[in-house]
Amino acid sequence: MLRTCFPLVLLSLFCSVLAQGTELAALQDPLIRQSPPIISFPDWKEVEVGEEHTEYLVTLPSPVNTPWPNNNVVPVRVFVPEPRKGPVPIIVVLHYWGATDLRPERALATELNHRGMAAAVVTLPYHLERTPPGRRSGEMAIEADVDRLKRTTYQSVLDVRRTLDFLMTKAEFDPKRVGITGTSLGALVTALVFAVDSRIQSATFLLGGADFAQIMWSSSRVVIQRDALRRRGYTEEKLRDALKDVEPLSYLPERTTGSTFVIGARYDTVIPESSTEKLIHALPNPRVLWLETGHYGGIFVQRRLMREVAGYFASQFTGATYTMPTRLYAPTFRLGIKADLQNGFDVALGLDLLRFDPRGEFFSALLVTPRGAGLFLGRKITPVLTGGIYLSPKGSGLGIYWSTVL
Repeated sequence: MLRTCFPLVLLSLFCSVLAQGTELAALQDPLIRQSPPIISFPDWKEVEVGEEHTEYLVTLPSPVNTPWPNNNVVPVRVFVPEPRKGPVPIIVVLHYWGATDLRPERALATELNHRGMAAAVVTLPYHLERTPPGRRSGEMAIEADVDRLKRTTYQSVLDVRRTLDFLMTKAEFDPKRVGITGTSLGALVTALVFAVDSRIQSATFLLGGADFAQIMWSSSRVVIQRDALRRRGYTEEKLRDALKDVEPLSYLPERTTGSTFVIGARYDTVIPESSTEKLIHALPNPRVLWLETGHYGGIFVQRRLMREVAGYFASQFTGATYTMPTRLYAPTFRLGIKADLQNGFDVALGLDLLRFDPRGEFFSALLVTPRGAGLFLGRKITPVLTGGIYLSPKGSGLGIYWSTVL
């Protein structure tokens, strides 16, 4: 009896180890370069037919299974320009972390359609319809659990690559004219997809960066997650080593072809400027446009940014002429607390008027407080603290301004 059962026991143990090894491989992401498995795709469905575009919706199964069923499907909204004139370029569009709607992505799709290009807006894991019950959109996309963070990044990349597989089955699109663009978290995913998928010929990155660990260790958006990582014994270097399998810098140096366009923010506290610089240096043939804002200041010139991105892709794929602006003016707004000898402490909204050096270390700003308006002239002491002089109708004196650039 023992001899009969022994082979079965060995087979059971082998299958168990194999299953655990497969799960571990998914967590360690050694397969990020590999394409998702080939499947039989569902067809898309018309959602809206207009004079300038037709919108389709297709829901694809994610190549990565999670415990949450609604996160295991990938909604893709495809906007095809009308009237159609043969196969057109197709641009994959990825949203930012925590998106609660797709209005910016739809606006970009409209701009692309105006220029004769199609757009495919992909919902990233744990966002919008993919949000597990009882959680906020995007809440589970960036967590202090490193294995889960890697798995989510891996799922994001495979979801986009499966979307590309689907799009390439459609005669409406030209497989030799494929682009991708993303904002913030979407830009990080864009960098990974661009690095490992040669079907992408052109990419744009809005308010994005590289060096995942540096972003996690410096970003103003992940304070809670960073504190939790510290409690678990992580340092920035230890985290960098743990995330190397899903780090764009691990793969981008091998991508030597293609065209790229980066739009960064000089005073970004969510994606540090140095992280954006690392992305720029790792890209082939990058064009770069800097905004004099923080991470959220681009909303004041959002329509212009959409036009610039669409114009760039049009120059790459339709033969249109695109001249990148040397500077795109966006107001620099600050929000913080001002303290001075005359008025004490006040909440203050600031608008930069002048900068006296290229880095904006020495600047003047119009401040609006509950007590009225005044002029602050100062020099940065730290990235968020400025010391100087505050001038108001009540008098002038030394002051400090703790602020973050929007």
